[in-house]
Amino acid sequence: MGAADRLSALERMVSDRPDDFRLRFGLALEYLNVGRTEDAVSELRLYLNRTDDEGNGWGRLGSALLELGRDSEAREAYEKGIASALRHGHPTMADEFTALLQDI
Repeated sequence: MGAADRLSALERMVSDRPDDFRLRFGLALEYLNVGRTEDAVSELRLYLNRTDDEGNGWGRLGSALLELGRDSEAREAYEKGIASALRHGHPTMADEFTALLQDI
């Protein structure tokens, strides 16, 4: 299955099950894989507004926003990612996000 097929399949699944936020996260990752960064940001925001992410989603959002040149929004995403990672017992992830913040 190629990238276009995976993307179409995920879009159909999300359309059929819009409240399945794991699917939304998967769709966001596929959008990132094919360079549809704005679409990925939209899906990541929907995912993060409805789930208690452990930090990975916040990191992906921060990276996508940096790619789009939206540094202040990326900083906010990484800060939320740090808090989330620490809350879920992922200090290494929090350290990675802290290092990324210093480069913005």
